[in-house]
Amino acid sequence: MTLQTYKFISLSLAVIFGAVGLAFLFFGAPILEVFNAISASVGMKEGLVVGTGFYVVLAVAYMYLVALLAYLMYRNPERHEYPFLLMNGKLASAVISFGLFLAVQPLLIYLANGVIDGSIGVLAMMMYRRAKRGHL
Repeated sequence: MTLQTYKFISLSLAVIFGAVGLAFLFFGAPILEVFNAISASVGMKEGLVVGTGFYVVLAVAYMYLVALLAYLMYRNPERHEYPFLLMNGKLASAVISFGLFLAVQPLLIYLANGVIDGSIGVLAMMMYRRAKRGHL
């Protein structure tokens, strides 16, 4: 991975995380309704549709934090602490999502979040290793 690729991925992640945070803030319930529609069409259980309240605050704050980390990765590619923190946040989200899917209720949104955040966590791990070794 070149420095240019690292910075492109970092900035792209920052923009995506920011957009997702805004989507959670302004369209939380419709997003959950889309997942429920897909769930119903594939024979999975539907989750509760809750698009406002305290959990939206936490979701938007989390997306702000990961967007900030990705932006800091873009601005400071030599600092390996930022991808390390992003990796841990995304992998924690994935593990919790898979845990809820397996232990509480097999909802499509848990599975989707586990796969997406797990993939981003692995990408951040690769970026962390490159930055830590100084191979950018």
